[in-house]
Amino acid sequence: MLHDAFVSAIHARDADAVKAALADDVRFLSPVVFKAYEGRDVVGLILTEGAMKVFEDFEYVHRLEDPAERVATLIFRASVNGRELDGLDLMRFDEDGKIAELKVMVRPLSGTNALAAAMGERFEALGLTPPR
Repeated sequence: MLHDAFVSAIHARDADAVKAALADDVRFLSPVVFKAYEGRDVVGLILTEGAMKVFEDFEYVHRLEDPAERVATLIFRASVNGRELDGLDLMRFDEDGKIAELKVMVRPLSGTNALAAAMGERFEALGLTPPR
């Protein structure tokens, strides 16, 4: 399946493999920022130094993929600072099987707020600013 390399990289916490699963011009749509982040370097940094650092007990619990359309939906559970959350990673893949777009959705609001606060702290520490 197209999503296998990314899922394996996330579960192994392998930052290089996560970045290798991304297309050069990947777009990342965050659950808490209006405009997309773009490019492998910044999206890779967000995933490996942001999400992989703030999510606790992260686990993909369901995976749905349509290879003909080159799309996948990965459903996950995790916690952030003691707040449990459920989420979706909606992925679109390019012709080379790399992730061209990654859209993340999270619920409930308390989990989303905890994620936004934790990621905000990580972004500040990394010197990342939201896209304008």
